[in-house]
Formats: sequence, structure tokens, C-alpha cells
Amino acid sequence: MTVIDVHTHAYTREWYEIMREHGGDYNVQMRPDGKEEIFKKDTPVAFPQPGHFDYDLRIKQMDATGIDISIVSLTCPNVYWGGEEISCKAAVASNNSMIEAQTKYPDRIRWYTSLPWEYPEQAVKELERTVALGASGVMVLANIAGRSLTDPFFAPIWQAIDDKALPVLVHPTDPPGALDMDMGRYDLSWSVGFMFDTTLAFTRMIFDGFFDKYPNMKCIASHGGGVLPYLVGRFEKGDEVELDERRVMKKTPTEYLQHIYYDCINYDARAMNYLMSIVGPDRVMFGTDWPHQVFDTPGAMKHTAALADDQCKAVRSATAIKVFGL
Repeated sequence: MTVIDVHTHAYTREWYEIMREHGGDYNVQMRPDGKEEIFKKDTPVAFPQPGHFDYDLRIKQMDATGIDISIVSLTCPNVYWGGEEISCKAAVASNNSMIEAQTKYPDRIRWYTSLPWEYPEQAVKELERTVALGASGVMVLANIAGRSLTDPFFAPIWQAIDDKALPVLVHPTDPPGALDMDMGRYDLSWSVGFMFDTTLAFTRMIFDGFFDKYPNMKCIASHGGGVLPYLVGRFEKGDEVELDERRVMKKTPTEYLQHIYYDCINYDARAMNYLMSIVGPDRVMFGTDWPHQVFDTPGAMKHTAALADDQCKAVRSATAIKVFGL
């Protein structure tokens, strides 16, 4: 059975050095084990692994674990730092490395383009350039340097993406206020903050009528949607008591939850099964988070193998083939 990984990450050395020099609050610190880690001030953000930089190693890992195609994205902190020139330079550096990887491994690698979202005119130009060069979708963090994805400032970028009906992987980063919430200890920014960031981003989209404005794009909520599926009852109750004069969305919250796509990075089969019970098996796609230290390729394989054959096929490849036009 074909397996397509829609959530897997890469860095490039050029991007990493640009971030090291111009990242501002984003900085590289030495861990107690002597390895480098990316922080926002003193809050952990990402821990680079050898597989982030090495596509040959990635292909070996894919072969060893039974993954046929990886759709690669630049993870946080992406390129939302350093000013216009630096942000654009970092986006081009990352995107060009992925173009090279797809050229080298045309049957195995696809990729999401990263855009300098803080500069919409430049972001649209980079979108046009990279889609023409083979980008399969768009990567965006769940907040843009603290700004909501539904901020009207970003409307030109969303419209350009919607016009092309592209898939969009919405991935969490440090949520606004993380530096004030004592998330540095025990890496709570990953286990709790990331889930909050994704959940808040999509909740805003739902209640703001975002998917009515941009009906063609295919948004993917990372990590099983954060806690979105578990809030379905609260969303419905909130909509039930909302004043008609303030209501923006045209459908029910559940209908929007079933419009979104999700990956299966739950780390627990019960969570994955509950997600599927809310949104349907045809809205969930295979993801691993490789090569992050917290990747769960074995779990994703095990949990999807336990599904009925048609559901397993949908999660592992059939839905991704449809969404990405593979």
C-alpha cells in the first residue's frame, strides 16, 4: 500500500546560518547534551537533527520505514524574522533547497513553499515563483510573528493561494505570550503551546468565516488538529447562543471541522480514532514529524494498520493523492 507523508520537515544550511545571524529573538543555544537547539529568547522552539539537512539520509529512512513520498516543509521558526530583505532571502534559500531535492528525487520528494508572510507583495511573488517550480502546497505557521492568520493584512496572500486551490499545512510555533507563560521548562511550548497555537488559529478561521471567503484551498491542521476535535461540543454550544447580529460564519462549527484536513500525528490510537469519528477518515492524512526528535513513524504505521482496509488506505495515501493531485 502506498504511503505518503504529508508532515515531515527539512532545514537547509544556508537558511540555518541566516537564522543564526539575523534571527533576532530566535537564537541558537547549546543544550546540556552539547547539541544545538533553536530558542525564542529562552523558550525552546526546534531541535535540529541530521535528517533535517540530509536528503540522502531521508530517502534511506523512507526506504526503511515504507514511506513512498514525503511532502517536505520548513518548520518553525520559518522566515518570520529579520526584516524584509532577510525574510525573503531565507524563504528563497529554503525553497531552492527543496526544488533541488525534488529534482534529485522526483518520485520521492514533494514540498511546501515557505513565504515571507509579513510582506504580502513579496510573499505573492515567491508563491508564483515556487509554484511554477513545482511546489505542491504552502507552509504557514499558526501565527505570523504574533499576528492572527485571519488578519486582513494577509488577505492578498490567502486570495492568491485560494485562486490556485492549493493545500496549506498550518503548523504551530511558539504561541503569542509564550515567553510570559513559563513554557521554557520541560519544553511545554511543544507539548502544550503548539497545541494551543494550532487550535486558536483554526478556531479564529472557523468563527471568522475564513473558509467561506477562501473555499478552494485545502487547509491541513497539524498534529491531529491540536485539540480542535475535543472542543466540538463547546464550539456548537457557543454558536447556539451567539447573537445573530455577530455571527459571521455561514455553516455550523462541525461542518467547518469536517472541511479541514488533519494529519495523524496523535501519538495515541485512541486520539486518532476520536478525530476520525468527528471529521471522517477521508479528512485525515499520514504524517510523521520526521526527523524531529519527537517523530512518530512507528506509531503512525501501527495505528493506521489497525484501521479497516479502506480507512487505512484513505489515511496513508488516497486522501493525499486527491488533495495534492499526485
